[in-house]
Amino acid sequence: MSNLFATNWTKKEFKAYVLLYAANADFFETEEEKEIILSSVDPFLYKEIHKELDRDNDYQSIQKILYNIEKYSYSKESLHLLIKDIELVFDADRHRDVLEDNFLIGLKKLLK
Repeated sequence: MSNLFATNWTKKEFKAYVLLYAANADFFETEEEKEIILSSVDPFLYKEIHKELDRDNDYQSIQKILYNIEKYSYSKESLHLLIKDIELVFDADRHRDVLEDNFLIGLKKLLK
């Protein structure tokens, strides 16, 4: 049986998706957050991944994230680094709100 949420993303595409998903946790992606993401992915990839994220609902996004975590066999250390990258995105605009904090709490629970 195939996974409905399987992707053929590279690790870089997956990281872009996670960071974009995180940047939109408070329903608003700031320019500062965008700049942080663009510092690790090229603009074309950013646009392509953003299009996919815009089509996905939260359930689909979470399933795709979980699929890729498993696909790439992320270690605890790799997950820790991914969470640090997400925190950089959250802190980019120097304002972390309760939605972003809740997103991070939920993500950490999912990744245990």
